[in-house]
Amino acid sequence: MAETASQSTAMHAPTPDASASPAEPCDLVTVPARQGLEAVDILRRGGAPAVGPVLHDGACDTLGFLVPPGTAAGWDMPGSACTETLGRGLRLPELPELPGPDGVTPRPADWLLPPGDSGVVTDPAMLREALGQAARMIEAADGCH
Repeated sequence: MAETASQSTAMHAPTPDASASPAEPCDLVTVPARQGLEAVDILRRGGAPAVGPVLHDGACDTLGFLVPPGTAAGWDMPGSACTETLGRGLRLPELPELPGPDGVTPRPADWLLPPGDSGVVTDPAMLREALGQAARMIEAADGCH
């Protein structure tokens, strides 16, 4: 499952709408909370504005990254899902429900990183790379026990 950054970028190049305004629709990438929190740290270390608004479910089992509309059509990252929210995309500052651990049952959400005035959402290519790096870090940490 090793993938280089150039492969990741080639498969999921940044979309031209990575700076969607808060009034624009967004898609939602959901991941397990541990991997998502690692990815947030990775993206933040990469420099602003690498990470946009992030949601968490009430039990903190799942994190959701807001990404540009249209991302769901080409998203194929194992261990995650990307959905076009409400059929047309999520409009900020709406709070959708996130899928629970079973991947289906919705749970209420709240902001981990709320939308800012910049209107930036997370770039899907950068998110894919950060999620891959986070998965490798978690695998290495779990293997050390």
